[in-house]
Amino acid sequence: MIIRPYKNTDKSQLNALALEAFSQYRNRYNDWGSIQAVVGNMSSLANSSEIIVAEVSGIVVGGVAFVPPGGDAKGHFDISWASIRMLVVSPNQRGKGIGKQLTLECIKRARDKNVKFIGLHTSPMMEVALSMYSRMGFTKIKDLEPIFGVEYSTYKLQV
Repeated sequence: MIIRPYKNTDKSQLNALALEAFSQYRNRYNDWGSIQAVVGNMSSLANSSEIIVAEVSGIVVGGVAFVPPGGDAKGHFDISWASIRMLVVSPNQRGKGIGKQLTLECIKRARDKNVKFIGLHTSPMMEVALSMYSRMGFTKIKDLEPIFGVEYSTYKLQV
């Protein structure tokens, strides 16, 4: 597995992967169409963040957006924090540590920028991700307003 920066040529693979990864939750959101439109355009996060991908044999099997300090457009985190957005892993590649490696790369980038905290938001329905984040030391800050009927909370890690 190779962890590397996103390239424009990854666009279609990354967008399809994000949809595939989120599709297990399609019946949990009260407006799957709206979620699908955002998730299916994950590559657009490259305009405001550093997308990192995991590649196996030339195939993109995971991705995440590292948002540098001041880049949190929704105002979930202090402007001095970095944040993580939309961690996705191909369902047939789960359990291999890909999500953890992508998260560790985000933490490394935060440290390289001398950032003290990195934040993220996730949902209890994303049990595997939430468990991984907890094991890595992320702690819950607060609950957010539901997103299309799904509970979300913010978490932070001191880096």
